[in-house]
Amino acid sequence: MQAAVMRELNAPLEIEDLQVDTPGPHEVLTRTVASGICHSDLHVIEGGIPMATPCVLGHEPAGIVEAVGSEVSEVAVGDHVIGCLNAWCGHCEFCLTGRPHLCLPPIISRAPDAKPRLSKDGEFIIPFALASFAEYMLTHERALVKIRDDMPLDRAALIGCGVTTGVGAALKTARVEPGSTAVVIGCGGVGLSAMQGCRIAGAGRIIAVDNQPWKLDLAQRLGATDIVDVNDGDPVQQVRDLTGGGVDYAFECIGLKPTIQQAVGMVKKGGAAVLVGVLPVTETVELSASDITLSEKRVLGSFMGSNAFRRDMPQYVDFYLDGRLRLDEMISRRIPLDQINPAFDAMRKGEVARSVIVFES
Repeated sequence: MQAAVMRELNAPLEIEDLQVDTPGPHEVLTRTVASGICHSDLHVIEGGIPMATPCVLGHEPAGIVEAVGSEVSEVAVGDHVIGCLNAWCGHCEFCLTGRPHLCLPPIISRAPDAKPRLSKDGEFIIPFALASFAEYMLTHERALVKIRDDMPLDRAALIGCGVTTGVGAALKTARVEPGSTAVVIGCGGVGLSAMQGCRIAGAGRIIAVDNQPWKLDLAQRLGATDIVDVNDGDPVQQVRDLTGGGVDYAFECIGLKPTIQQAVGMVKKGGAAVLVGVLPVTETVELSASDITLSEKRVLGSFMGSNAFRRDMPQYVDFYLDGRLRLDEMISRRIPLDQINPAFDAMRKGEVARSVIVFES
């Protein structure tokens, strides 16, 4: 099968022919139909998220089950599925207390002495998360959820990471209340999803913040009631002026120190800054302790939208099919696998909300 392989940091991915193993007892072989390109993959390429090489990236896929292991009971050949990096073990503290997205470890691996899932002429190729930048994925069954056959798989792929991360940040991490006020910093795929989560929750006012007019236009089409262009001046002051002092919820969806600090500054007393964007693992952020304690501002971390993905992703599919969640507009480009490097360049330049790799049938 063909796959995009990362062999060194800060270098183009290489399209190579790899071998994929047959499923073990609890594993599933899925034909990848589509895979979104997420900014977290770019973090790996640029070294912000440590990862050994050679490896295959990709963690926002949808596909069709091709083969299952002898003990698999949750999906069957022919099922349409979404993959999620939040595979859970089922017996740790977090799984047993209803927080499977925090399961340790989040990825269920093969035994050290087992045959590798991916290889090239005997060379071990490391799968990062789901390794969905490939024509086939071999994963544990707990990394997949069955969805309705009438859901288009190129749009379902977005739910595998970006949509679940953003919508879940609003609905599950923050639990936005009807009539509340919210601001979303960064109108890429995750930010547009967080904004739609606020709209679905019934927020009365949703402010979109970005530095690119086309993204702000898209945000308005998807439900933003107000926009703030950071090129027009201090975004914190612009938000305070619009709201008379700040918002109930601020969602930081970029993953930068300055925008995290801005999110806290945009929140009014008693409000919550929700940190959704992924920073490099070595990054630290300074916040005013008095601003938080004396104003009772809360800072909430949100990992993958606090999901229980076997329950949440089918619900988000329903949201799309009944018109509440709009995904078509979020796909900027559909590309073949061999255009993956230009797609990352477009991401670096801020030219796309989401690029989706669509594999040939």
